[in-house]
Amino acid sequence: MSAPDDYRTLRPDLILKTLDKLHERIIARFPQSGLGRVCADLQGTAAEIVDEAADLARPAWGWRIAAAVVALLGLAAQIWAAEHFRVEGASSTELLQGLEAAVNLLILFGGGVWFLMTLEERLKRQRVLDALHRLRSAAHVIDMHQLTKDPTIVLDAHKTVASPERTMSHFELTRYLDYCAEMLALIGKLAALYAERMRDSVVIDAVNEMEALTTSLGRKIWQKITIISALEETG
Repeated sequence: MSAPDDYRTLRPDLILKTLDKLHERIIARFPQSGLGRVCADLQGTAAEIVDEAADLARPAWGWRIAAAVVALLGLAAQIWAAEHFRVEGASSTELLQGLEAAVNLLILFGGGVWFLMTLEERLKRQRVLDALHRLRSAAHVIDMHQLTKDPTIVLDAHKTVASPERTMSHFELTRYLDYCAEMLALIGKLAALYAERMRDSVVIDAVNEMEALTTSLGRKIWQKITIISALEETG
């Protein structure tokens, strides 16, 4: 009965499986290429992110118990103060001082509870932002690998001594660019794991920016693939 839920959420195991298969395809097609090493590094990062996303989805009971203890201490302090405060015979000044002390206790313990309750969220948020920074760096590394793969120069005979060495055929160049686009798409899905497991608005915004980056870089790659297809049709 749980099968339909599999189509509504991201499956981390399938993301890792897809990334493993992509690495095999890159090594088989371009065994000497640095793109294979980039993909291998992304595999390690992906495994860490999957474990971390699962860990972040679980409540940090230590901080929650600490917040509950502080709340109980605050309640006990208020009860103790109420029991030892004599209303009968107290002057207006003493009543005002007692009320001020009660409010100060409420603010003190309330602030402690709020700090502990939000500390869990802030610690998790920082871990997510650090992980997204690693994914962003990986996306830019992949973009650097496809940067010099210009399809319009594959058949260009007017090269200079400073021109990059281009030995790929149209087919090989298409496959190389396609592998880059697939890696960028998988980076976007790895980032989405965090948004799926956390409801923090800062995290969701950061994930959306990450997905926008990978989509933009992937769009540039598919423009190159389109050019290659047009060259093949005219050639």
